[in-house]
Amino acid sequence: MTRETGRLIGIAWKEKPRQPMLEAAHAAITPAAGLVGDFRGAPGDRQVTIVFAQDWAEACAALGETRAWTIRRANLLVQGLANPRAGGGTLTIGEVELAITGETKPCANMDRQWPGLTAALSPDWRGGLTAHVLKGGEVWIGDGVSLSPL
Repeated sequence: MTRETGRLIGIAWKEKPRQPMLEAAHAAITPAAGLVGDFRGAPGDRQVTIVFAQDWAEACAALGETRAWTIRRANLLVQGLANPRAGGGTLTIGEVELAITGETKPCANMDRQWPGLTAALSPDWRGGLTAHVLKGGEVWIGDGVSLSPL
């Protein structure tokens, strides 16, 4: 079976709730910490969050302007790969393997970032995916991303 492929074009984390997102060209992802440095990385179904560039572009279009993807407050931004809009399967980024656990449901906090963002992210899983780490390693901007469905 041929897997869909894309590229990792953004990496970000927040050290504490409501803190600004920090961006980097590379990061470590581990089963114990998720994206190292992110306060939400404890083991569980939401260790790492992923947003897809096409979904972000659609949310921005719904609001009539383009803004930085970090307003979404997700950890990883993927381009050239369609959001599977379903839990299950594995997302591989470089040497890292993430089990897709579900939808990153936008909450009212998104409207603090940009009024109307919660509604713009709500349709069709535009808010992205949640995942837990199966296999850790380093990720770099430009790494290939592939999706293996269940």
